Amino acid sequence: MPKKWIDISVALHSGMVHWPGDPACSIERMKNMDKGDVCNVSAMQMCAHVGTHMDGPVHFIKNGDGLDTLPFDATIGPARVIEIKDKESVKPAELIPHKLRRGERILLKTHNSTRCWKTNEFVKDFVYISKEAAQHIVDRGVRTIGVDYLSVGGFFKDGVETHNILLGAKVWIIEGLNLSKIKPGKYELLCLPVKVRDSDGAPARALLR
Repeated sequence: MPKKWIDISVALHSGMVHWPGDPACSIERMKNMDKGDVCNVSAMQMCAHVGTHMDGPVHFIKNGDGLDTLPFDATIGPARVIEIKDKESVKPAELIPHKLRRGERILLKTHNSTRCWKTNEFVKDFVYISKEAAQHIVDRGVRTIGVDYLSVGGFFKDGVETHNILLGAKVWIIEGLNLSKIKPGKYELLCLPVKVRDSDGAPARALLR
């Protein structure tokens, strides 16, 4: 009997949290059967980096590849969820005992999952991946990294540096996960972004089992 898939995505909705300065998410019913229309049709306006999404290399790397070049096996297959206790940032000292391996898909569970998704206001002091930890991830040959808020890099620190280190080394990035119901351990990951030509990012649906 196959184990049940667990949705670790955040649902898109109007007024949801988004990165300061980026377009807000707006989903409006343009045609409505309750108002006499023959069908329901919605219009969506939002940033490509809202909610659960992936980053393409071109997000921070000039002339980098678009997200539409993502190889499917980068985000489909065995994955490991690692719990991070540090409430400021992910640091090499906390990753080293987990012995990251080449080609792994790693999802980092921090207290972002239980804290940050409770509000539609942007939480500036979320747990992020320090530039030193990003370099450790690259040095260990990790293929895909996932985090449980809107950015791998911090708001006050290491925002650009962490993105550049990871994307420059062609590490695929999943952002905006909700891992609050997930225990650390080994899983099967299924995550695919919407296919947008030459995209710097796109919404994604992510599942674990």
